[in-house]
Amino acid sequence: MRLSILGGGGFRVPLVYRALLDDPARSVSELTLYDTDPRRVAVISDVLARLAQGRTRPVPVRVAETLDAALTGADFVFSAIRVGGTAGRIRDERIPLSEGVLGQETVGAGGVLYGLRTIPVALHVAERVAALSPGAWVINFTNPAGMVTEAMAQVLGDRVIGICDSPVGLVRRAARAVGADPAALEDPARSGYDYVGLNHLGWLRSLTLDGTDVLPGLLGDATALGSFEEGRLFGPEWLGVLGALPNEYLHYYYFRRETLHSVRDTRETRGEFLDRQQGGFFERAAAAGAPDAVYDLWERTRLEREETYMAHSREATGGWQRDSDDLEGGGYDRVALALMHAIAGDSGRRLILNVRNGTTVPQLAPDAIVETVCEVTAKGARPLPCAPLREDQLGLMLQIKAVERETVAAALFKDRDAALRALALHPLVDSPAVAARILQRAATDSGRT
Repeated sequence: MRLSILGGGGFRVPLVYRALLDDPARSVSELTLYDTDPRRVAVISDVLARLAQGRTRPVPVRVAETLDAALTGADFVFSAIRVGGTAGRIRDERIPLSEGVLGQETVGAGGVLYGLRTIPVALHVAERVAALSPGAWVINFTNPAGMVTEAMAQVLGDRVIGICDSPVGLVRRAARAVGADPAALEDPARSGYDYVGLNHLGWLRSLTLDGTDVLPGLLGDATALGSFEEGRLFGPEWLGVLGALPNEYLHYYYFRRETLHSVRDTRETRGEFLDRQQGGFFERAAAAGAPDAVYDLWERTRLEREETYMAHSREATGGWQRDSDDLEGGGYDRVALALMHAIAGDSGRRLILNVRNGTTVPQLAPDAIVETVCEVTAKGARPLPCAPLREDQLGLMLQIKAVERETVAAALFKDRDAALRALALHPLVDSPAVAARILQRAATDSGRT
C-alpha cells in the first residue's frame, strides 16, 4: 500500500512513521510526504531517517513537491494539515478570550474560526483525491475533525473517515483502571464498549469484559477513578452522577467556569506555547544537521509537548501531572494503522471513528458525522448500533451538530449569516453580540495577514 501524508512536515509525523516501521505486516510499501513548508518537511525527513537507521527493511520515504504529485497513485491519504499554522491557532484562541469566552483549537468559538479557515482547503484536497485517486481512502486527522470530515464527505462520501486518539485512550485507561489488560479490548469475544458522540464530545457508556459491564463499578470507585486522567479531570462525584465517562474535551462544557478562569488570564495560550516550542525546534533542527541530533531534539520537544497537554484543564482540577503511560505520544498513529489494516485485510475490526451517522442516532441526519464504534471491512467503516442517548447527551450533541453544520455551510458558501449562527449557537458563546464581535475581529485580523 502507498500512503501519502498531507501536512508531512507536521511535528507528529514521526509517530506515524514509527508505527509503520514497527508494523509486523509491513503493509505500507512507500510513504510520501507533502507540505507547503519545505523547511519543515526537510527537518521531519531527517527525523524519519534516524528512525529508519538499523531497520532491515525500512519503509521508503519520498517528498512530493505538489499536492497532485502526493495524491497520484495513493491507496491511503492521511490528512493532517494546519491551515494558517500556529499563528492562526493563536488568533483562534486570543480573539474569543478577548471577549471573555473560551478560545480553544476545536471547542467553542476557536473551533468555529478554525473550521471556517480550514474547510475550503480540505474540500480542495477532497476534490483532488476524487480526480486523481478515486479509489483511495482518506483518513482525516485535520481539526476540527468532525466538521472537516463532514465537509470532505460531501465530495468523497464514505471514503473519508475521521480519526481521533481521545476515545481509544479513554477506553484503554478505563480498562486499566479496573485491572484489565487493554489488549482484551481487541477481542470482541471478550469485550465490548458503547461510545457515542461527536468528535471531542462523546461518552463511554458501557465497558463489558468477559460478559460483565464493569463501568458502573468503576464509576462508584473513587480510588480507581483517581488512577487515570478522566477520573481526575471530572472527579468521582460528578462521574457518579453523570453515569458515564466523558471524553476529556467535555471538561470545557461541564466545568466551563473553572476552565475559562484558568485560561483567560494566561500569559501563554496553548497555541502560543506550541508556536514558541515548535518554532524553536525547527530552527534548531535545521541548524543541527546530523539526523541523530535532530532526532534527539525532536524527542525532547515531543515529551515536553505531551507533558503540557490540556494543562489549563488540569490546573483547574488541582494541577496534577500526566501518567507516564500517557506520555508515549500519538495514539492516532496506531488508530490510523489499524484502520488501514482493517480496510486492506477486510478484517471486521472494531474501532471508534468519525463516520456518517446512518441510523445510529435517529435524531441526527443520516449524513451527519458522528464519532462511535464501527466495524471496518474492505467496504469501509460501518457504525454499529448503540443504546439510546439520554436527553442531556442528545441535547448537547444536537446543539453542537447544528454549530458544525452551520460552520460547513458558512465556509462553503461564504455565508456570514451562517457563520454568525455557528458562533452564537455554541453553548460556550454567551451572547450573539459577542459572536458578532468575534466574527468581525477574525475577519479584520485575517485581512491583515
